[in-house]
Amino acid sequence: MDSTRTFVKDVKRVIVKVGTAVVTRADGRLALGRLGALCEQIQELNSQGYEAILVTSGAVGVGRQRLRYRRLVNSSFADLQKPQVELDGKACAAVGQNGLMALYDTLFSQLDVTSAQLLVTDNDFRDPDFRKQLTETVKTLLSLKVIPIFNENDAVSTRRAPYEDSSGIFWDNDSLAALLALELKADLLVLLSDVEGLFSGPPSDPHSKLIHTYIKERHDGGITFGDKSRVGRGGMTAKVKAAVYAAHAGIPVVITSGYATDNIIKRRESSRRLQTLSRQDRSKILLDIADALEANEKLIRVENEADVAAAQQAGYEKSLISRLALKPGKISSLTSSIRVLANMEEPIGQVLKRTEIADGFILEKTSSPLGVLLVIFESRPDALVQIASLAIRSGNGLLLKGGKEARRSNLILHKVITAAIPENVGERLIGLVTSREEIPDLLKILLPEVPALESSLACTVEIVDDVHAAIDHIHQHGSAHTDSIIAEDSEVAEVFLRQVDSAAVFHNASTRFSDGARFGLGAEVGVSTSRIHARGPVGVEGLLTTRWIARGSGQVVDGDKAVIYTHKDLTLQA
Repeated sequence: MDSTRTFVKDVKRVIVKVGTAVVTRADGRLALGRLGALCEQIQELNSQGYEAILVTSGAVGVGRQRLRYRRLVNSSFADLQKPQVELDGKACAAVGQNGLMALYDTLFSQLDVTSAQLLVTDNDFRDPDFRKQLTETVKTLLSLKVIPIFNENDAVSTRRAPYEDSSGIFWDNDSLAALLALELKADLLVLLSDVEGLFSGPPSDPHSKLIHTYIKERHDGGITFGDKSRVGRGGMTAKVKAAVYAAHAGIPVVITSGYATDNIIKRRESSRRLQTLSRQDRSKILLDIADALEANEKLIRVENEADVAAAQQAGYEKSLISRLALKPGKISSLTSSIRVLANMEEPIGQVLKRTEIADGFILEKTSSPLGVLLVIFESRPDALVQIASLAIRSGNGLLLKGGKEARRSNLILHKVITAAIPENVGERLIGLVTSREEIPDLLKILLPEVPALESSLACTVEIVDDVHAAIDHIHQHGSAHTDSIIAEDSEVAEVFLRQVDSAAVFHNASTRFSDGARFGLGAEVGVSTSRIHARGPVGVEGLLTTRWIARGSGQVVDGDKAVIYTHKDLTLQA
Protein backbone atom coordinates (compact mmCIF):
# COMPACT_ATOMS: atom_id res chain seq x y z
CA MET A 1 0.00 0.00 0.00
CA ASP A 2 1.14 3.58 -0.76
CA SER A 3 2.66 4.96 2.45
CA THR A 4 0.54 8.11 2.15
CA ARG A 5 -2.62 5.99 2.10
CA THR A 6 -1.93 3.71 5.07
CA PHE A 7 -4.60 5.53 7.09
CA VAL A 8 -7.26 3.61 5.12
CA LYS A 9 -6.67 0.38 7.01
CA ASP A 10 -7.64 2.02 10.33
CA VAL A 11 -10.83 3.68 9.09
CA LYS A 12 -14.08 2.85 10.87
CA ARG A 13 -16.33 5.92 10.46
CA VAL A 14 -16.53 7.57 7.02
CA ILE A 15 -18.26 10.79 5.97
CA VAL A 16 -18.99 11.11 2.24
CA LYS A 17 -19.98 14.52 0.88
CA VAL A 18 -21.60 14.72 -2.56
CA GLY A 19 -22.15 18.09 -4.26
CA THR A 20 -24.94 19.47 -6.41
CA ALA A 21 -22.91 19.01 -9.62
CA VAL A 22 -22.70 15.28 -8.85
CA VAL A 23 -26.27 14.85 -7.57
CA THR A 24 -27.93 16.57 -10.54
CA ARG A 25 -27.67 16.46 -14.31
CA ALA A 26 -27.15 19.47 -16.57
CA ASP A 27 -30.94 19.98 -16.87
CA GLY A 28 -31.43 20.13 -13.08
CA ARG A 29 -32.98 16.68 -12.72
CA LEU A 30 -31.50 14.13 -10.34
CA ALA A 31 -28.64 12.06 -11.74
CA LEU A 32 -30.16 8.64 -11.04
CA GLY A 33 -27.18 6.65 -12.30
CA ARG A 34 -24.62 8.47 -10.17
CA LEU A 35 -26.84 8.43 -7.09
CA GLY A 36 -27.59 4.74 -7.56
CA ALA A 37 -23.89 3.93 -7.81
CA LEU A 38 -23.18 6.08 -4.74
CA CYS A 39 -25.86 4.32 -2.69
CA GLU A 40 -24.54 0.91 -3.75
CA GLN A 41 -21.04 1.84 -2.56
CA ILE A 42 -22.31 3.19 0.76
CA GLN A 43 -24.37 0.01 1.22
CA GLU A 44 -21.21 -2.01 0.57
CA LEU A 45 -19.34 -0.04 3.23
CA ASN A 46 -22.25 -0.54 5.60
CA SER A 47 -22.30 -4.30 5.03
CA GLN A 48 -18.55 -4.53 5.67
CA GLY A 49 -18.89 -2.99 9.11
CA TYR A 50 -17.98 0.62 8.32
CA GLU A 51 -20.07 3.46 9.73
CA ALA A 52 -21.07 5.55 6.72
CA ILE A 53 -22.50 9.08 6.94
CA LEU A 54 -23.66 11.00 3.86
CA VAL A 55 -23.67 14.78 3.42
CA THR A 56 -25.65 15.70 0.33
CA SER A 57 -26.34 18.83 -1.68
CA GLY A 58 -28.83 19.17 -4.50
CA ALA A 59 -32.11 20.20 -2.87
CA VAL A 60 -32.03 23.72 -4.32
CA GLY A 61 -31.10 22.48 -7.81
CA VAL A 62 -33.83 19.83 -7.85
CA GLY A 63 -36.42 22.19 -6.42
CA ARG A 64 -35.59 24.89 -8.96
CA GLN A 65 -36.25 22.48 -11.83
CA ARG A 66 -39.58 21.41 -10.30
CA LEU A 67 -40.74 24.95 -9.57
CA ARG A 68 -39.85 26.11 -13.07
CA TYR A 69 -42.11 23.40 -14.42
CA ARG A 70 -44.85 24.32 -11.94
CA ARG A 71 -44.59 27.98 -12.96
CA LEU A 72 -44.79 26.96 -16.62
CA VAL A 73 -48.00 24.92 -16.27
CA ASN A 74 -49.64 27.60 -14.12
CA SER A 75 -48.82 30.49 -16.47
CA SER A 76 -50.78 31.80 -19.41
CA PHE A 77 -49.08 32.32 -22.76
CA ALA A 78 -49.12 36.06 -22.04
CA ASP A 79 -47.34 35.49 -18.71
CA LEU A 80 -44.64 33.44 -20.43
CA GLN A 81 -43.79 36.36 -22.73
CA LYS A 82 -42.84 38.50 -19.73
CA PRO A 83 -39.32 38.46 -18.21
CA GLN A 84 -39.09 35.58 -15.73
CA VAL A 85 -37.94 36.39 -12.20
CA GLU A 86 -35.37 34.01 -10.73
CA LEU A 87 -36.96 31.62 -8.27
CA ASP A 88 -36.32 32.03 -4.55
CA GLY A 89 -33.65 29.56 -3.45
CA LYS A 90 -35.37 29.00 -0.10
CA ALA A 91 -38.57 27.85 -1.78
CA CYS A 92 -36.54 25.71 -4.17
CA ALA A 93 -34.85 24.02 -1.21
CA ALA A 94 -38.18 23.29 0.48
CA VAL A 95 -39.54 21.57 -2.63
CA GLY A 96 -36.31 19.87 -3.66
CA GLN A 97 -35.40 18.39 -0.27
CA ASN A 98 -38.56 16.29 -0.29
CA GLY A 99 -37.80 14.76 -3.68
CA LEU A 100 -34.12 14.31 -2.91
CA MET A 101 -34.78 12.38 0.29
CA ALA A 102 -37.56 10.36 -1.33
CA LEU A 103 -35.08 9.15 -3.93
CA TYR A 104 -32.40 8.33 -1.36
CA ASP A 105 -35.00 6.40 0.64
CA THR A 106 -36.10 4.46 -2.46
CA LEU A 107 -32.55 3.64 -3.55
CA PHE A 108 -31.40 2.54 -0.10
CA SER A 109 -34.62 0.55 0.43
CA GLN A 110 -33.86 -1.42 -2.74
CA LEU A 111 -30.53 -2.31 -1.11
CA ASP A 112 -32.25 -3.30 2.17
CA VAL A 113 -30.75 -0.30 3.97
CA THR A 114 -32.56 2.32 6.06
CA SER A 115 -31.63 6.00 5.79
CA ALA A 116 -32.40 8.99 8.03
CA GLN A 117 -32.67 12.70 7.25
CA LEU A 118 -30.93 15.32 9.41
CA LEU A 119 -31.29 19.00 8.41
CA VAL A 120 -29.09 21.56 10.17
CA THR A 121 -28.20 25.26 10.01
CA ASP A 122 -25.05 27.05 11.11
CA ASN A 123 -26.87 28.62 14.07
CA ASP A 124 -27.71 25.15 15.44
CA PHE A 125 -24.05 24.51 16.18
CA ARG A 126 -23.85 27.51 18.52
CA ASP A 127 -25.89 25.49 21.03
CA PRO A 128 -23.79 22.97 23.03
CA ASP A 129 -26.92 20.96 23.86
CA PHE A 130 -27.71 20.62 20.16
CA ARG A 131 -24.22 19.36 19.41
CA LYS A 132 -24.43 16.82 22.21
CA GLN A 133 -27.86 15.60 21.08
CA LEU A 134 -26.68 15.41 17.46
CA THR A 135 -23.82 13.14 18.48
CA GLU A 136 -26.16 10.89 20.47
CA THR A 137 -28.69 10.65 17.64
CA VAL A 138 -26.06 9.76 15.05
CA LYS A 139 -24.51 7.22 17.43
CA THR A 140 -27.89 5.49 17.80
CA LEU A 141 -28.54 5.48 14.04
CA LEU A 142 -25.12 4.04 13.24
CA SER A 143 -25.52 1.32 15.87
CA LEU A 144 -28.66 0.22 13.99
CA LYS A 145 -26.86 0.27 10.61
CA VAL A 146 -28.92 3.29 9.50
CA ILE A 147 -27.32 5.76 7.06
CA PRO A 148 -27.58 9.36 8.40
CA ILE A 149 -28.04 11.82 5.51
CA PHE A 150 -27.18 15.44 6.33
CA ASN A 151 -28.01 18.60 4.41
CA GLU A 152 -28.09 22.27 5.28
CA ASN A 153 -31.67 23.34 5.93
CA ASP A 154 -31.60 26.05 3.24
CA ALA A 155 -35.37 26.54 3.40
CA VAL A 156 -35.17 28.17 6.84
CA SER A 157 -31.53 29.24 6.92
CA THR A 158 -31.04 32.99 7.40
CA ARG A 159 -28.01 32.96 5.12
CA ARG A 160 -28.35 34.98 1.90
CA ALA A 161 -26.37 35.17 -1.32
CA PRO A 162 -23.57 35.99 -1.92
CA TYR A 163 -22.56 33.08 0.27
CA GLU A 164 -19.49 33.57 2.42
CA ASP A 165 -18.07 32.37 5.73
CA SER A 166 -19.72 35.06 7.83
CA SER A 167 -20.59 32.85 10.80
CA GLY A 168 -17.24 31.12 11.19
CA ILE A 169 -19.12 27.82 11.56
CA PHE A 170 -19.98 26.55 8.08
CA TRP A 171 -21.15 28.24 4.90
CA ASP A 172 -21.62 25.38 2.44
CA ASN A 173 -21.85 21.60 2.52
CA ASP A 174 -18.09 21.14 2.13
CA SER A 175 -17.46 23.06 5.36
CA LEU A 176 -20.50 21.33 6.93
CA ALA A 177 -18.95 17.94 6.10
CA ALA A 178 -15.65 19.02 7.67
CA LEU A 179 -17.46 20.30 10.77
CA LEU A 180 -19.40 17.04 11.10
CA ALA A 181 -16.17 15.08 10.70
CA LEU A 182 -14.87 16.82 13.82
CA GLU A 183 -18.12 16.70 15.79
CA LEU A 184 -18.78 13.03 15.03
CA LYS A 185 -15.13 11.97 15.27
CA ALA A 186 -14.92 10.54 11.75
CA ASP A 187 -11.84 8.61 10.65
CA LEU A 188 -12.07 9.70 7.00
CA LEU A 189 -13.75 12.48 5.00
CA VAL A 190 -14.41 11.93 1.27
CA LEU A 191 -15.41 14.95 -0.84
CA LEU A 192 -16.89 13.97 -4.21
CA SER A 193 -16.44 16.54 -6.97
CA ASP A 194 -17.14 16.91 -10.70
CA VAL A 195 -13.40 16.60 -11.47
CA GLU A 196 -10.90 13.83 -10.73
CA GLY A 197 -9.39 15.58 -7.73
CA LEU A 198 -7.20 18.55 -6.80
CA PHE A 199 -5.07 19.85 -9.67
CA SER A 200 -2.17 22.31 -9.59
CA GLY A 201 -4.23 24.53 -11.92
CA PRO A 202 -7.54 24.49 -13.80
CA PRO A 203 -8.17 20.87 -14.91
CA SER A 204 -8.58 22.08 -18.51
CA ASP A 205 -4.97 23.36 -18.56
CA PRO A 206 -2.63 20.70 -20.09
CA HIS A 207 0.12 21.78 -17.68
CA SER A 208 -2.05 21.14 -14.61
CA LYS A 209 -1.13 18.02 -12.68
CA LEU A 210 -3.26 15.96 -10.33
CA ILE A 211 -1.88 16.45 -6.82
CA HIS A 212 -1.44 13.07 -5.18
CA THR A 213 -1.08 14.36 -1.61
CA TYR A 214 -1.81 17.98 -0.63
CA ILE A 215 0.67 19.49 1.81
CA LYS A 216 -0.33 23.00 2.85
CA GLU A 217 3.21 24.24 3.41
CA ARG A 218 4.26 23.03 -0.05
CA HIS A 219 1.17 23.73 -2.15
CA ASP A 220 -0.46 26.75 -0.48
CA GLY A 221 -0.20 29.65 -2.91
CA GLY A 222 1.05 27.40 -5.69
CA ILE A 223 -2.38 26.29 -6.90
CA THR A 224 -4.46 28.22 -9.42
CA PHE A 225 -8.14 27.45 -8.95
CA GLY A 226 -10.52 27.40 -11.90
CA ASP A 227 -14.20 28.27 -11.90
CA LYS A 228 -16.61 26.46 -9.61
CA SER A 229 -19.12 24.02 -11.08
CA ARG A 230 -22.24 25.21 -12.92
CA VAL A 231 -24.45 24.73 -9.83
CA GLY A 232 -22.21 24.44 -6.78
CA ARG A 233 -21.66 27.13 -4.17
CA GLY A 234 -17.96 27.01 -3.37
CA GLY A 235 -16.06 24.95 -5.93
CA MET A 236 -12.61 23.44 -5.37
CA THR A 237 -11.50 26.41 -3.25
CA ALA A 238 -14.15 25.52 -0.66
CA LYS A 239 -13.19 21.85 -0.77
CA VAL A 240 -9.53 22.60 -0.08
CA LYS A 241 -10.44 24.91 2.82
CA ALA A 242 -12.73 22.25 4.27
CA ALA A 243 -10.06 19.59 3.78
CA VAL A 244 -7.39 21.67 5.52
CA TYR A 245 -9.80 22.40 8.39
CA ALA A 246 -10.45 18.68 8.91
CA ALA A 247 -6.81 17.72 8.38
CA HIS A 248 -5.68 20.13 11.11
CA ALA A 249 -7.82 18.04 13.47
CA GLY A 250 -6.06 14.88 12.30
CA ILE A 251 -8.80 13.63 9.97
CA PRO A 252 -7.59 12.36 6.56
CA VAL A 253 -9.46 13.84 3.58
CA VAL A 254 -9.81 12.49 0.03
CA ILE A 255 -11.06 14.68 -2.85
CA THR A 256 -12.12 12.60 -5.85
CA SER A 257 -14.62 12.42 -8.71
CA GLY A 258 -18.26 11.43 -8.31
CA TYR A 259 -18.70 11.28 -12.09
CA ALA A 260 -17.17 7.89 -12.86
CA THR A 261 -20.51 6.25 -13.71
CA ASP A 262 -21.11 8.77 -16.50
CA ASN A 263 -18.26 7.57 -18.70
CA ILE A 264 -20.18 5.92 -21.55
CA ILE A 265 -23.09 8.38 -21.57
CA LYS A 266 -20.82 11.43 -21.71
CA ARG A 267 -18.83 10.02 -24.63
CA ARG A 268 -22.13 9.38 -26.45
CA GLU A 269 -23.36 12.93 -25.89
CA SER A 270 -20.04 14.40 -27.04
CA SER A 271 -20.05 12.08 -30.06
CA ARG A 272 -23.46 13.44 -31.08
CA ARG A 273 -22.22 17.01 -30.76
CA LEU A 274 -19.15 16.13 -32.79
CA GLN A 275 -21.33 14.67 -35.57
CA THR A 276 -23.29 17.91 -35.88
CA LEU A 277 -20.15 19.93 -36.65
CA SER A 278 -19.21 20.81 -40.20
CA ARG A 279 -16.30 19.12 -41.95
CA GLN A 280 -14.28 22.31 -41.45
CA ASP A 281 -14.97 22.37 -37.70
CA ARG A 282 -13.97 18.72 -37.23
CA SER A 283 -10.85 19.30 -39.31
CA LYS A 284 -9.97 22.30 -37.16
CA ILE A 285 -10.20 20.17 -34.00
CA LEU A 286 -7.66 17.75 -35.47
CA LEU A 287 -5.37 20.59 -36.58
CA ASP A 288 -5.61 22.15 -33.10
CA ILE A 289 -4.70 18.79 -31.55
CA ALA A 290 -1.67 18.51 -33.83
CA ASP A 291 -0.56 22.02 -32.83
CA ALA A 292 -1.12 21.25 -29.12
CA LEU A 293 0.96 18.06 -29.31
CA GLU A 294 3.84 19.96 -30.91
CA ALA A 295 3.57 22.81 -28.40
CA ASN A 296 3.68 20.36 -25.48
CA GLU A 297 6.27 17.96 -26.92
CA LYS A 298 8.83 18.73 -24.21
CA LEU A 299 6.33 18.00 -21.43
CA ILE A 300 5.17 14.82 -23.19
CA ARG A 301 8.75 13.58 -23.53
CA VAL A 302 9.45 14.19 -19.82
CA GLU A 303 6.47 12.04 -18.81
CA ASN A 304 7.34 9.38 -21.38
CA GLU A 305 10.96 9.21 -20.21
CA ALA A 306 9.68 8.65 -16.66
CA ASP A 307 7.61 5.68 -17.92
CA VAL A 308 10.60 4.27 -19.80
CA ALA A 309 12.86 4.64 -16.75
CA ALA A 310 10.30 2.88 -14.54
CA ALA A 311 9.95 0.05 -17.08
CA GLN A 312 13.73 -0.40 -17.25
CA GLN A 313 13.96 -0.45 -13.47
CA ALA A 314 11.18 -3.05 -13.33
CA GLY A 315 13.14 -5.27 -15.72
CA TYR A 316 10.68 -5.33 -18.63
CA GLU A 317 11.76 -6.83 -21.94
CA LYS A 318 13.56 -4.58 -24.40
CA SER A 319 10.83 -5.07 -27.01
CA LEU A 320 8.18 -3.63 -24.66
CA ILE A 321 10.43 -0.73 -23.68
CA SER A 322 11.06 -0.02 -27.36
CA ARG A 323 7.31 0.22 -28.04
CA LEU A 324 6.86 2.34 -24.93
CA ALA A 325 9.41 4.99 -25.87
CA LEU A 326 8.44 8.04 -27.93
CA LYS A 327 11.65 8.34 -29.91
CA PRO A 328 12.87 11.66 -31.39
CA GLY A 329 10.72 12.62 -34.33
CA LYS A 330 7.75 10.49 -33.19
CA ILE A 331 5.56 13.45 -32.18
CA SER A 332 6.31 15.12 -35.51
CA SER A 333 5.35 11.92 -37.34
CA LEU A 334 2.10 11.64 -35.38
CA THR A 335 1.11 15.25 -36.01
CA SER A 336 1.79 14.82 -39.74
CA SER A 337 -0.61 11.85 -39.78
CA ILE A 338 -3.23 13.87 -37.89
CA ARG A 339 -3.01 16.67 -40.47
CA VAL A 340 -3.49 14.13 -43.26
CA LEU A 341 -6.68 12.94 -41.52
CA ALA A 342 -7.83 16.54 -41.10
CA ASN A 343 -7.60 17.15 -44.84
CA MET A 344 -9.22 13.92 -45.99
CA GLU A 345 -12.67 13.76 -47.59
CA GLU A 346 -15.60 14.04 -45.17
CA PRO A 347 -16.52 10.46 -44.10
CA ILE A 348 -19.78 11.21 -42.25
CA GLY A 349 -23.07 11.56 -44.10
CA GLN A 350 -21.77 10.22 -47.40
CA VAL A 351 -24.63 8.97 -49.58
CA LEU A 352 -23.96 5.31 -50.38
CA LYS A 353 -27.28 4.54 -52.10
CA ARG A 354 -30.32 6.55 -53.30
CA THR A 355 -33.72 5.00 -54.01
CA GLU A 356 -37.04 6.44 -55.10
CA ILE A 357 -39.54 4.64 -52.86
CA ALA A 358 -42.51 6.35 -54.47
CA ASP A 359 -43.23 9.52 -56.35
CA GLY A 360 -41.89 12.39 -54.21
CA PHE A 361 -40.40 10.01 -51.63
CA ILE A 362 -36.59 9.58 -51.75
CA LEU A 363 -34.58 7.28 -49.47
CA GLU A 364 -30.82 7.61 -48.88
CA LYS A 365 -28.45 5.18 -47.21
CA THR A 366 -25.70 7.26 -45.57
CA SER A 367 -22.51 6.68 -43.59
CA SER A 368 -22.75 7.26 -39.84
CA PRO A 369 -20.47 6.96 -36.77
CA LEU A 370 -20.73 3.82 -34.64
CA GLY A 371 -21.25 5.87 -31.46
CA VAL A 372 -18.81 5.18 -28.61
CA LEU A 373 -15.72 3.00 -28.99
CA LEU A 374 -14.02 1.18 -26.11
CA VAL A 375 -10.42 0.49 -27.14
CA ILE A 376 -7.96 -1.47 -25.00
CA PHE A 377 -4.41 -1.22 -26.32
CA GLU A 378 -0.89 -2.20 -25.30
CA SER A 379 1.75 0.07 -23.78
CA ARG A 380 2.25 2.16 -26.91
CA PRO A 381 1.52 5.85 -26.22
CA ASP A 382 1.53 6.64 -29.95
CA ALA A 383 -1.50 4.34 -30.31
CA LEU A 384 -3.53 6.67 -28.08
CA VAL A 385 -2.91 9.58 -30.44
CA GLN A 386 -3.77 7.54 -33.53
CA ILE A 387 -6.96 6.06 -32.06
CA ALA A 388 -8.14 9.44 -30.77
CA SER A 389 -7.59 11.17 -34.11
CA LEU A 390 -9.41 8.38 -35.99
CA ALA A 391 -12.34 8.63 -33.56
CA ILE A 392 -12.62 12.40 -34.00
CA ARG A 393 -12.41 12.17 -37.79
CA SER A 394 -15.16 9.51 -37.80
CA GLY A 395 -17.36 11.35 -35.27
CA ASN A 396 -17.16 8.69 -32.54
CA GLY A 397 -16.86 9.04 -28.78
CA LEU A 398 -14.00 7.11 -27.22
CA LEU A 399 -13.04 5.25 -24.05
CA LEU A 400 -9.37 4.27 -23.86
CA LYS A 401 -7.51 1.78 -21.67
CA GLY A 402 -3.77 1.62 -22.24
CA GLY A 403 -1.13 -0.58 -20.67
CA LYS A 404 -0.15 0.36 -17.12
CA GLU A 405 3.49 0.75 -18.17
CA ALA A 406 2.55 3.85 -20.20
CA ARG A 407 0.36 5.44 -17.54
CA ARG A 408 2.15 8.79 -17.30
CA SER A 409 2.53 9.08 -21.07
CA ASN A 410 -1.14 8.28 -21.63
CA LEU A 411 -2.27 10.77 -19.00
CA ILE A 412 -0.35 13.70 -20.48
CA LEU A 413 -1.32 12.82 -24.06
CA HIS A 414 -4.97 12.52 -23.03
CA LYS A 415 -4.83 15.87 -21.23
CA VAL A 416 -3.19 17.66 -24.18
CA ILE A 417 -5.66 16.20 -26.69
CA THR A 418 -8.83 16.83 -24.67
CA ALA A 419 -7.74 20.39 -23.86
CA ALA A 420 -7.73 21.11 -27.61
CA ILE A 421 -11.35 19.94 -28.02
CA PRO A 422 -13.75 22.93 -28.02
CA GLU A 423 -16.30 23.35 -25.23
CA ASN A 424 -19.27 22.92 -27.58
CA VAL A 425 -18.14 19.31 -28.08
CA GLY A 426 -16.73 18.69 -24.61
CA GLU A 427 -13.51 17.18 -23.33
CA ARG A 428 -15.49 14.11 -22.26
CA LEU A 429 -15.54 13.03 -25.89
CA ILE A 430 -12.42 11.01 -25.07
CA GLY A 431 -12.20 9.20 -21.76
CA LEU A 432 -9.17 7.47 -20.28
CA VAL A 433 -9.44 4.48 -17.95
CA THR A 434 -6.31 4.24 -15.82
CA SER A 435 -6.86 1.03 -13.85
CA ARG A 436 -7.95 -2.50 -14.64
CA GLU A 437 -10.53 -2.36 -11.85
CA GLU A 438 -12.58 0.20 -13.82
CA ILE A 439 -13.10 -2.09 -16.82
CA PRO A 440 -15.81 -4.41 -15.36
CA ASP A 441 -17.99 -1.40 -14.47
CA LEU A 442 -17.74 -0.14 -18.05
CA LEU A 443 -18.83 -3.50 -19.40
CA LYS A 444 -21.94 -3.72 -17.20
CA ILE A 445 -24.31 -2.13 -19.72
CA LEU A 446 -27.71 -3.22 -18.50
CA LEU A 447 -30.87 -3.31 -20.62
CA PRO A 448 -33.68 -2.25 -18.27
CA GLU A 449 -37.02 -4.01 -18.45
CA VAL A 450 -39.67 -1.72 -19.89
CA PRO A 451 -43.40 -2.31 -20.43
CA ALA A 452 -44.14 -3.77 -23.85
CA LEU A 453 -45.84 -1.19 -26.06
CA GLU A 454 -47.57 -3.88 -28.13
CA SER A 455 -50.22 -2.34 -30.42
CA SER A 456 -51.41 0.52 -28.25
CA LEU A 457 -52.84 3.49 -30.11
CA ALA A 458 -51.99 5.79 -27.21
CA CYS A 459 -50.02 8.89 -28.10
CA THR A 460 -47.98 11.22 -25.89
CA VAL A 461 -47.65 14.89 -26.83
CA GLU A 462 -44.73 16.89 -25.45
CA ILE A 463 -44.34 20.64 -26.05
CA VAL A 464 -40.77 21.86 -26.59
CA ASP A 465 -39.21 25.23 -27.40
CA ASP A 466 -37.64 24.41 -30.77
CA VAL A 467 -36.19 21.68 -32.97
CA HIS A 468 -33.04 21.45 -30.83
CA ALA A 469 -35.11 20.78 -27.70
CA ALA A 470 -37.05 18.15 -29.67
CA ILE A 471 -33.80 16.46 -30.68
CA ASP A 472 -32.57 16.45 -27.08
CA HIS A 473 -35.89 14.93 -25.97
CA ILE A 474 -35.59 12.17 -28.60
CA HIS A 475 -32.03 11.37 -27.58
CA GLN A 476 -33.07 11.15 -23.94
CA HIS A 477 -36.34 9.23 -24.27
CA GLY A 478 -36.39 7.73 -27.78
CA SER A 479 -35.60 4.22 -28.97
CA ALA A 480 -33.09 5.35 -31.67
CA HIS A 481 -35.07 3.23 -34.17
CA THR A 482 -37.11 5.58 -36.39
CA ASP A 483 -38.05 9.23 -35.97
CA SER A 484 -39.86 11.64 -38.27
CA ILE A 485 -40.39 15.39 -38.49
CA ILE A 486 -43.47 16.95 -40.08
CA ALA A 487 -42.46 20.43 -41.17
CA GLU A 488 -42.82 22.91 -44.02
CA ASP A 489 -39.54 24.62 -43.09
CA SER A 490 -36.90 22.66 -44.99
CA GLU A 491 -34.01 24.20 -43.01
CA VAL A 492 -35.49 23.00 -39.72
CA ALA A 493 -36.12 19.59 -41.28
CA GLU A 494 -32.50 19.30 -42.43
CA VAL A 495 -31.28 20.08 -38.90
CA PHE A 496 -33.53 17.29 -37.63
CA LEU A 497 -32.37 14.82 -40.31
CA ARG A 498 -28.72 15.58 -39.65
CA GLN A 499 -28.71 15.63 -35.85
CA VAL A 500 -31.18 12.95 -34.73
CA ASP A 501 -29.07 9.90 -33.90
CA SER A 502 -31.46 7.14 -35.00
CA ALA A 503 -31.24 4.26 -37.47
CA ALA A 504 -33.87 5.88 -39.72
CA VAL A 505 -34.91 9.53 -39.83
CA PHE A 506 -37.74 10.82 -42.04
CA HIS A 507 -39.11 14.17 -43.19
CA ASN A 508 -42.83 14.39 -43.99
CA ALA A 509 -43.34 10.63 -44.06
CA SER A 510 -44.81 8.03 -41.73
CA THR A 511 -42.38 6.11 -39.52
CA ARG A 512 -44.21 2.91 -40.59
CA PHE A 513 -42.21 3.04 -43.83
CA SER A 514 -39.21 1.82 -41.81
CA ASP A 515 -39.39 -1.69 -43.20
CA GLY A 516 -37.06 -3.71 -45.43
CA ALA A 517 -39.72 -4.54 -48.02
CA ARG A 518 -40.93 -0.94 -48.20
CA PHE A 519 -37.32 0.23 -48.55
CA GLY A 520 -37.00 -2.07 -51.55
CA LEU A 521 -34.51 -4.41 -49.87
CA GLY A 522 -36.62 -7.47 -50.63
CA ALA A 523 -36.20 -8.71 -47.05
CA GLU A 524 -34.57 -7.56 -43.85
CA VAL A 525 -32.98 -8.83 -40.67
CA GLY A 526 -31.64 -7.15 -37.54
CA VAL A 527 -27.93 -7.79 -37.06
CA SER A 528 -26.15 -7.49 -33.71
CA THR A 529 -22.68 -5.98 -34.00
CA SER A 530 -21.80 -6.79 -30.41
CA ARG A 531 -19.32 -9.46 -31.56
CA ILE A 532 -17.57 -9.46 -34.92
CA HIS A 533 -14.38 -11.07 -36.19
CA ALA A 534 -11.10 -9.18 -36.04
CA ARG A 535 -10.41 -6.93 -39.01
CA GLY A 536 -7.50 -4.65 -39.74
CA PRO A 537 -5.79 -2.41 -40.35
CA VAL A 538 -8.87 -0.28 -39.71
CA GLY A 539 -9.00 3.31 -40.90
CA VAL A 540 -11.79 5.85 -40.66
CA GLU A 541 -14.16 3.80 -42.85
CA GLY A 542 -13.91 0.87 -40.45
CA LEU A 543 -15.31 3.02 -37.65
CA LEU A 544 -18.50 3.87 -39.52
CA THR A 545 -21.89 2.22 -39.95
CA THR A 546 -24.96 3.28 -41.97
CA ARG A 547 -28.37 4.86 -41.40
CA TRP A 548 -31.39 5.76 -43.53
CA ILE A 549 -32.57 9.28 -44.40
CA ALA A 550 -35.94 9.71 -46.15
CA ARG A 551 -37.56 12.84 -47.55
CA GLY A 552 -41.24 12.58 -48.41
CA SER A 553 -44.21 14.77 -49.16
CA GLY A 554 -46.78 13.52 -46.66
CA GLN A 555 -46.87 9.81 -47.52
CA VAL A 556 -48.54 7.35 -45.14
CA VAL A 557 -48.65 3.55 -45.28
CA ASP A 558 -52.39 2.88 -44.78
CA GLY A 559 -51.99 -0.83 -45.38
CA ASP A 560 -49.76 -0.09 -48.41
CA LYS A 561 -52.82 1.24 -50.25
CA ALA A 562 -51.94 4.93 -49.91
CA VAL A 563 -48.72 4.80 -51.92
CA ILE A 564 -47.55 3.26 -55.19
CA TYR A 565 -44.05 1.84 -54.71
CA THR A 566 -41.54 2.40 -57.54
CA HIS A 567 -38.28 1.29 -55.85
CA LYS A 568 -36.20 2.96 -58.54
CA ASP A 569 -32.40 3.21 -58.12
CA LEU A 570 -31.13 6.79 -58.47
CA THR A 571 -27.71 8.34 -58.98
CA LEU A 572 -25.86 9.22 -55.77
CA GLN A 573 -25.91 12.93 -56.59
CA ALA A 574 -29.30 14.53 -55.92
